[in-house]
Amino acid sequence: AQAALQAVNAMQPGSLAVPSALEGGLLPGQGSVLRIIVENPFYPVTLEMLYQIFSKFGCVLKIITFTRNNQFQALVQYADPVNAYYAKTGLDGQSIYALCCTLRIDFSKLTNLTVKYNNDKSRDFTRLDLPFGEGQPPLEPSVPATFGTQNVIFPSYAGTAGFAPVMGFAQGAVTTPAAPGQITIPAVSSVPGNSVLLVSNLNPEAITPHGLFILFGVYGDVHRVKIMFKKKENALVQMADATQAQLAISNLNGQRLYGRVLRATLSKHQTVQLPREGQEDQGLTKDYSNSPLHRFKKPGSKNFQNIFPPSATLHLSNIPPSVSVDDLKKLFASTGSTVKAFRFFQTDCKMALIQLGSVEEGVHALIMLHNHDLGENHHLRVSFSKSTI
Repeated sequence: AQAALQAVNAMQPGSLAVPSALEGGLLPGQGSVLRIIVENPFYPVTLEMLYQIFSKFGCVLKIITFTRNNQFQALVQYADPVNAYYAKTGLDGQSIYALCCTLRIDFSKLTNLTVKYNNDKSRDFTRLDLPFGEGQPPLEPSVPATFGTQNVIFPSYAGTAGFAPVMGFAQGAVTTPAAPGQITIPAVSSVPGNSVLLVSNLNPEAITPHGLFILFGVYGDVHRVKIMFKKKENALVQMADATQAQLAISNLNGQRLYGRVLRATLSKHQTVQLPREGQEDQGLTKDYSNSPLHRFKKPGSKNFQNIFPPSATLHLSNIPPSVSVDDLKKLFASTGSTVKAFRFFQTDCKMALIQLGSVEEGVHALIMLHNHDLGENHHLRVSFSKSTI
């Protein structure tokens, strides 16, 4: 038990040097999806327990549990392959309880998990709208949702007398022995980790706090942006929570922006400080915490369902009837984009898809034209699309 606990605590992201193999990219077969087999399952292992254990190592996006060959198995997908590496290294061979429920962990050949239902067998933490499935009533939300449900408590399990819990993963300390026959999984509150990103290798001639606010705002609600005063290639971006920060990293790290390859990692800072009164800043630090442009303020918003990587095809919405195809083509051409294709949605002429010459053009156009005033009190909404025209 002590060895397992020490392994978990030692593996906190940031306290472990990334192996040289990872610095130049992951080794073949090392992705963001892990396959877990639970050996000797003397006590039941639930999806919530797995979430609590594996989220210690980074942002867990999806979990699927199943039984195969009379073995309880699970697939866990992280936002970042490095977190999957940490989890495999720290947990493979460890036991959840003393002498039982031993974890055997490998990298899965799958690169992305498809989850149809949010229930006690499968969960997609980026899709709060999924049905429970099989006609049963939905469970009470028992795991932090993507954007930060607080104070979730796992139900206690009445097991065999004399067995006390081995590890309190969420608290990082050995739990005290429970009453005989009672196993208590400690509570986990919100999603662990930092919400401030360090964004580097920016083009100082082109980047602005507003540009970073709009781009990173595709993956979460941006509260503050600070471009470094003395080194304008670097910036800090503070998201609403740690899961949004991980989503932004997984979608934007390595993306070309204004001719440079953007780098995004978690910052050592826990918050972005606003300049003191009278402190010279040149408008490089902005507070967006009350911005009306946040996409994820409303629980259950359709924006939760439509988070995609940067793409050459953009989804446009909130188009007034007076704006024509040619108007929109000219608008996007004015940003320096090459318009390759365009079509309105047949069912809703307020929405359209536009395909530009490259992913980088799509990124630039989204930054420039999201919230663009089209007249008639309509402001254009722009997001990345997985569709092609």
